[in-house]
Amino acid sequence: MPQLKCSAVTCVFNKQELCSRGDIQVTGDQASTADQTCCGSFQERKGESMTNSCANGCGCETIHVDCEACKCVYNDQRKCNAAQIGISGSNASSSQQTMCGTFSCK
Repeated sequence: MPQLKCSAVTCVFNKQELCSRGDIQVTGDQASTADQTCCGSFQERKGESMTNSCANGCGCETIHVDCEACKCVYNDQRKCNAAQIGISGSNASSSQQTMCGTFSCK
């Protein structure tokens, strides 16, 4: 599982720039650049909403990443095998405003 750093602080799953969801999906099956990818698991935080996906409410340092970005060098049978990834989108209000900053085209 990759280590995850997530700057999409507007996501309901973001907890101190870690993801409390436990797994994410990176979309962009035809992506040739990082900005053509996004975190398909992103959900905008509205008001005071939070998630309880981790028992103690913490973010996870490592995470399962299902990846549709088939042209990425880290994609191994639709799973990310990078040691660490970064999801960008500090002001995102939708998944299309996020991206996998670790994406690297084969």
